Amino acid sequence: MTETLLDLKGLKCPLPVLKTRKALTRLNSGDQLTVLTTDPMAEIDIPHFCRENGHELLAAEKLEEGHRFQLAKGG
Repeated sequence: MTETLLDLKGLKCPLPVLKTRKALTRLNSGDQLTVLTTDPMAEIDIPHFCRENGHELLAAEKLEEGHRFQLAKGG
């Protein structure tokens, strides 16, 4: 299992979701991806993206300067 960090701070919607999708294509099923973002819409967009595309949202945390999402790539 691989763990990858994706720093998307400073990017605005829809770039965080698009870059998350692209990063997940390079991972194997079950690999984990941590996404850092400052876009307020990511709080809605990233969980929705996971539900729609079969990925698992392991954790979502609101930080002082944005959000941290822990994802596991679905099969």
